[in-house]
Amino acid sequence: MSTYLVTGGTGFIGRNVVTRLIAADPEATVFLLVRDGSLGRFERLIAELGPAAAPKVVPVPGDVELEGLGIAPEELPERVDHIVHLAAVYDMDAPEEHQRAANVDGTRHAAELALRYGATLHHVSSAAVAGSYEGTFGERDFDVAQDFPSAYHRTKFEAEKLVRETPGLKWQVYRPSVVVGDSVTGEIDKVDGPYYFFPILSWMSSLPRRLRLPFANLGYTNIVPVDFVAAALVALITGPEAHGEVFHLLNPQPQAMTELYNAVAPAFGGPKTVALPGGLIGELATRVGRRGEVRLFRDAAARQLGIPPSVLDYPFFKTTFTAERTLPKLRALGVELPPLRRYGPALFRYWEEHLDPGRNRRDDPRGPLVGKHVLITGGSSGIGREAAKQCVAQGATVFVLARKPDELAEAASGIEAEAAAPGIPKGRVWAYPCDVTDPEAVRQTVRAILAEHDHVDVLVNNAGRSIRRATINSVDRAHDYQRTMAVNYFGAVYLILELLPHMIARKSGHVVNVSSIGVQVRGPRFAAYVASKSALEAFSDVTAAETMSDHVTFTNIHMPLTRTRMIEPTTAYDNVTALRVEKAAGIVLRAIVERPRRIDSPLGTITQLGQFLSPRLTAAAQHQGYLLFPESAAALGIDDEDEPGFDGMTRRSRLARLAATRDRAQAMTHPLLGLAEETGLTKLARKAANRFPGINF
Repeated sequence: MSTYLVTGGTGFIGRNVVTRLIAADPEATVFLLVRDGSLGRFERLIAELGPAAAPKVVPVPGDVELEGLGIAPEELPERVDHIVHLAAVYDMDAPEEHQRAANVDGTRHAAELALRYGATLHHVSSAAVAGSYEGTFGERDFDVAQDFPSAYHRTKFEAEKLVRETPGLKWQVYRPSVVVGDSVTGEIDKVDGPYYFFPILSWMSSLPRRLRLPFANLGYTNIVPVDFVAAALVALITGPEAHGEVFHLLNPQPQAMTELYNAVAPAFGGPKTVALPGGLIGELATRVGRRGEVRLFRDAAARQLGIPPSVLDYPFFKTTFTAERTLPKLRALGVELPPLRRYGPALFRYWEEHLDPGRNRRDDPRGPLVGKHVLITGGSSGIGREAAKQCVAQGATVFVLARKPDELAEAASGIEAEAAAPGIPKGRVWAYPCDVTDPEAVRQTVRAILAEHDHVDVLVNNAGRSIRRATINSVDRAHDYQRTMAVNYFGAVYLILELLPHMIARKSGHVVNVSSIGVQVRGPRFAAYVASKSALEAFSDVTAAETMSDHVTFTNIHMPLTRTRMIEPTTAYDNVTALRVEKAAGIVLRAIVERPRRIDSPLGTITQLGQFLSPRLTAAAQHQGYLLFPESAAALGIDDEDEPGFDGMTRRSRLARLAATRDRAQAMTHPLLGLAEETGLTKLARKAANRFPGINF
């Protein structure tokens, strides 16, 4: 019965090796080095092995960066036959000191432990030891005066050199090339190497399939599927001893990028390519791309495409590898390297379903909202309730937030009962009571939603507080500004801050801010309200510029006056044309589906244009509106017409004064009104006044 100690056994290659090792040697016991941060992956491995095989895998706490691998003596038996050293840092962007600690020091610690036990060290090196060597590199080649283009290449070379030069050590070395997913299932655990270019290849599916694309052969890659690498490792580890031997687990026929594309293209129906000679072009492009004045822009473009800039520094192999000793031996052990054309489609299909950064942005064929998760604040009434209903009718799962639990629960039950759309599966609605002005309540609510429903695609900041009161009447009411900012600005920002990391991680997210036409118009008596909405828009515009590459987008809706309970206290709006709540909710739905940067109304845009072209005239018109339209009783803090407000004036006396002002203004503008009568503009002016009561047309 053999005893194995495996490092890196919870990694992508390691899990495949351990699974096959148990199958190949049923009597074996596998001790698996497990770091604290790898416990979750170890549990996944045990679950995959099943109840029969799992007891043969024994976890051993430790770390390759520590002396003796950090293993306490009592954790291992008296005899260890084989140490399979897979642990390494494969990230070329990792700091060099981190790579050196894991790749070089970790290998030294594994070699020392192998010497102590008299075990054979099976060191998994890499084809990267060839560095930038130009020529043929075989199993017996090692130090050929090659250069090392990165810390990864250098540390892998130094680690293998250490193994070779350790006196008395029994060793076998394995050099895989770029390891991709399983040749049957396509499974892989992360995007790496050629996978970074899959989004570009996928885009080519929109081109006609009959088309033959000229494609410059910029260089060669060398990929092998993980099941081949794992099967080869296990066959060679459990087979006849071959101390001092090096095995190349790679393709002796390097693949051009055109070959890789043509292998995966059948998975998405992309057109075939016609290879053009391009070695010189590739070398020139690589060298130019490394120039300081070019690299800055190149790296920025790469990050937007989701490609680490380091991948573009050394995208191709300059070395031609041979496997003259390895492949025949593997063939005799029953291990064959499958051709790329056979497993290429499986690689792409798995990536498309599980790893494509854009998979969370795809729409369901049945409708753009089917299956989407939408969080709406202020969902117990008004625009929020109606928007939730329309989203549910279109197949979305909606989370409605509001401060009062009873009203929210009643609204949620009504939304599901009323929502309906022919031909589309109805969604669901979930109620979450939450005071958005409390950051801790927001944090707990978002965590609960993500824990129970996995993700949020869209956030609609609809909850709002409006105050219509002149600034002079608010000089002793600082809380007017605090209240509006608490709900309209800080409440929305709290939610964005909680969801932003989640959306960036998913490379998908949209935030809809139900703002106001007031932000464009900036009419009198709305200083507190407009300031709070303007602050949210500024915050969102800045954040949108930062998250564009992460596909997190923002829409600001400059919503016209809408007939909701928010405007009920203002009697000036009683006879003014206002949007029905159904139409306003339809605007929110458009923002969710189409994701424009902003949605404006014609009146708001015209007013903004007037502020730009003639700010004094626009301000004068707004001042006339301020004089002609009085404060509401609610704004004055009075219920009875003869009761003094907080400014000392009664509603009756204020209305009388405003009526006198209006009469004087009409007398002054009588000739203009007469001209409007003659030209038929009066009706148009009245309609405009109804649309925007803050300006005297």
